[in-house]
Amino acid sequence: MSDPQTKLRIDKWLWHARFFKTRALAAKVAASGQVRANGTRVAKASFAVSPGVVLTFPQASLVRVVRVRDLGQRRGPAPEAQLLYEDLDPPAPRSATGEADDKIGVPGDRAAGPHAEAGGRPTKKDRRAFEKSQRRGAI
Repeated sequence: MSDPQTKLRIDKWLWHARFFKTRALAAKVAASGQVRANGTRVAKASFAVSPGVVLTFPQASLVRVVRVRDLGQRRGPAPEAQLLYEDLDPPAPRSATGEADDKIGVPGDRAAGPHAEAGGRPTKKDRRAFEKSQRRGAI
C-alpha cells in the first residue's frame, strides 16, 4: 500500500472540513488571496496544506482561524469533519449575565432572519409592521 497522504490542496481541505458548501466556492476564496497559511497569503487554490498549518480565512461575516489536525480522506458528516481541525477563534463575547451570546452582530440586531433593508425577503413581522404603518397614513 502507499504511504498516507501528507499534503492536500487547500480548496479540497476547506471543502472536506465543511467550511464551504462546494469545492468551487472554497477554490474561489483561496484564489482570491483572502486565505492565509501560517500568516502567509495564499494566492492559488492548489496551495498544499499539511497537519499543523494555521489557516485564517473569511467565512460569511466571520474570520475563522483554525489549525489543521488531519487531512481526511473524504467529505464526511459534520462530526467527522470537526476532527480535521482545531478551532483557534477567540471565545464568543459574554453578555452582562455571564452567558455567551448566541447572536452574531450588534446586540438588539435581528440576526435570526433576513431584513427588507438588507435586501432579503421581509419576514412576516416586517410585513405586518409595514401594513400597520400604511393603514395609519391612510386615515
